[in-house]
Amino acid sequence: MGKYFGTDGFRGEANVKLTVDHAFKVGRYVGWYYGRDHKAKIVIGKDTRRSSYMFEYALVAGLTASGADAYLLHVTTTPSVSYAVRTEDFDCGIMISASHNPFYDNGIKLLNGNGQKIEASIEERIEAYLDGDIEELPLATKEDIGRTIDFASGRNRYIGYLISIPSRDFKNIKVGLDCANGSSSAIAKSVFDALRAKTYVINNNPDGTNINTNCGSTHIEVLQRYVVDNGLDIGFAYDGDADRCIAVDHRGNIIDGDKIMYVCGKYLMEKGKLNGNTVVTTVMSNLGLYKALDREGMRYEQTAVGDKYVAENMLENNYSIGGEQSGHIIFSRYAATGDGILTSLMLMETCVEKKSTLCDLAKEMKVYPQLLRNVRVADKKEARENPAVVAAVNAAAEALGDDGRILVRESGTEPVIRVMVEAGTDDICREHVENVIRVMEAEGLVVE
Repeated sequence: MGKYFGTDGFRGEANVKLTVDHAFKVGRYVGWYYGRDHKAKIVIGKDTRRSSYMFEYALVAGLTASGADAYLLHVTTTPSVSYAVRTEDFDCGIMISASHNPFYDNGIKLLNGNGQKIEASIEERIEAYLDGDIEELPLATKEDIGRTIDFASGRNRYIGYLISIPSRDFKNIKVGLDCANGSSSAIAKSVFDALRAKTYVINNNPDGTNINTNCGSTHIEVLQRYVVDNGLDIGFAYDGDADRCIAVDHRGNIIDGDKIMYVCGKYLMEKGKLNGNTVVTTVMSNLGLYKALDREGMRYEQTAVGDKYVAENMLENNYSIGGEQSGHIIFSRYAATGDGILTSLMLMETCVEKKSTLCDLAKEMKVYPQLLRNVRVADKKEARENPAVVAAVNAAAEALGDDGRILVRESGTEPVIRVMVEAGTDDICREHVENVIRVMEAEGLVVE
């Protein structure tokens, strides 16, 4: 974790933690860095937040002042920026979004030439420039000043690419889409309409302040009601920048990222397209997923929390599918990053090809009860390595055996220890979580 950049870019409240001055300087450094030996080409997308326009203009000013050409996709999704970078010969991509955060937050996500999250070493250099630890960069002059180019056509090519992926159309299937008043509002319905689905859309009227507000993948209950009340066959909810997807079956059951990985992973294995017969997860995936994968003869690997780490593992080992419980799912054959709309298309294809409902496909995976508590501590490392805490965690792990698990980890962004237990019942989860927290309190590690 850097001073400004976390696992998903530079994020914070607009003009408080993330300011236009920051955006201008990010643009200045990126434009200079990629333009040291040629005329840099940088593509920019943004979500529907009111502040996204402000940050777009600040980034463009910084980029062009350093001599780079800035190509504007306008309101679009994070995965569409990733697609444009890797298929249109751009040096770098920038997405202006705070994903699932409230409208008053915003963020700057940087993507490298492969469409993946930019290397930490480059983020470190940008942070040094932001803090004045690098000497001022030269300004472009005369004909070397960069241009700003309208690149809405790039978004249209991405839409065409999505439409080309499914092996069959979705004729007469009633599909509900919750666009979270975010980036997918400009794309998702067009894709499903072209694939002949009967498309029903909610929360696709962004006004700059309603992104993620009581809608989208973080408020899945809205789509649950909508699917059931309107007799739809299936539903998909996206977050603000549409790099994640949570599904709902026709009965209103939630199909989260773990169940999506199980359903699609099993389908890919049956088709002989699951490289290494392996699914890549984070340590926060549900125990039920691992037991289901074991039952089906599929392997799995675990990474640290963050789709960035999932993507790195998949690239290194050439795996086909990986993701997070939150709905960041990566299909490496088609994309270099999580893509919510692509995920919904892959689920649709699975249902169509197997002539089955999502409900029937997902019910094969039993979800274990899970309890997560955040404990505020004075020193994360000291709390996690405290001998009494370690002993309590080990005792819980031994008691749970193969029927549960305990995970105690440090938050990457807060002075917090996260204590998570999965077990056969809610009561067992609560017992072990509370016992570990009591030990932390007794050791004087907890702060109010």
